[in-house]
Amino acid sequence: MSHTARPWRLDPRPDAPFPPADTALREPDGLLAIGGDLSPVRLLNAYAAGIFPWFSAGQPLLWWSPDPRMVFRTDAVHLSARFRRSLRGSAWTLRADTCFEAVIAACAASPRPGQDGTWITAQMRQAYVQLHRLGHAHSVEVFDGGTLVGGIYGVAIGRMFFGESMFSAASGGSKVALAGLARRLAQWGWPLIDAQVENDHLLRMGAEHWPRSRFLQQVHALVRQEAPAGSWCERFGEMPAAALAGAEPADGRG
Repeated sequence: MSHTARPWRLDPRPDAPFPPADTALREPDGLLAIGGDLSPVRLLNAYAAGIFPWFSAGQPLLWWSPDPRMVFRTDAVHLSARFRRSLRGSAWTLRADTCFEAVIAACAASPRPGQDGTWITAQMRQAYVQLHRLGHAHSVEVFDGGTLVGGIYGVAIGRMFFGESMFSAASGGSKVALAGLARRLAQWGWPLIDAQVENDHLLRMGAEHWPRSRFLQQVHALVRQEAPAGSWCERFGEMPAAALAGAEPADGRG
């Protein structure tokens, strides 16, 4: 497919291959394919190839692989010095996979600047809940006592985590969820979180622009690495938000 062509129309078979991600359109940036479905096999094949679905209600299914790609290194997520100080006395706690459906519902309900409605449609929610039940999609949740105040969810393949969305029901909830996820992934030896597309909030937290070619090279290697068995709920355990108040990573930002 040339860069001036229309997006590729996917074969209706769920296991049909995607076109190469580097053949995506330049305008709109990263649009690669149209159609298909949100079956687990197609979603997993897409993520493993550096591709993700993103569309609004009433649109056909659209599949993307933008260039550049927004990526977090798990050892370089940035929390400001002021915010870290505020966490020192925090009673918040983080857990994983204890209320995935509540997290995705909260993400769908969160207003987004410049967006009318949500791209997390009922169809998308159903698809990712199914992935979660199959052990491929995970959430990290932030609690104030028994109240959910923030969270993030995404898809894990091998040792690669593909972030999908996050939310705050209290100030800083999404920052804590992302930082806690990154802390655990770094401890587990997972180096990257895919952040998909640019926004100012992600940049302030340390997201980097990577050329698509570099991103794809890393993804192709990481999704083939074996991840330890066991539930995320047990492996993640319970993390106090105050544990995230320590020194910044070695990149020197304060």
